[in-house]
Amino acid sequence: MADGEERNSGNQKDALTVLYDGACPLCRREIGLYQRLGEQAPLRFCDISQPDRGSALPSGLTREQLLARFHVQRADGVVFSGAAAFVQLWASLPGWRWLARLARLPGMLWLMERSYRGFLHLRPALQRLVLRLEGRSRRS
Repeated sequence: MADGEERNSGNQKDALTVLYDGACPLCRREIGLYQRLGEQAPLRFCDISQPDRGSALPSGLTREQLLARFHVQRADGVVFSGAAAFVQLWASLPGWRWLARLARLPGMLWLMERSYRGFLHLRPALQRLVLRLEGRSRRS
């Protein structure tokens, strides 16, 4: 699959669109995992890192807002962000639905969102580290 190309699986009527930052090495790795796991799930993957890539952005959100956090969009147009987006994604993945059910226990989504926000502060440093490690592995 070419960079930026949408990948479709499952029933398009119920498709969940995963909006991801294809320029982020962490995001690319994680999305690659979800793409392999979700081959039979109703998922679409859309790299929004480049203005000329992917489909139209969800109404009311800028590219910068979408790149700052993880987002998914249901077929009915509803957009989820952060921890709630991960729960929506996990609920659609065979073998991961138990994690979505666990996340729906009282207080769990709140805790996950706070943890995700903490991760977002570390993300730039982690991206630099991964890029450095990827550069070393290519030279080896």
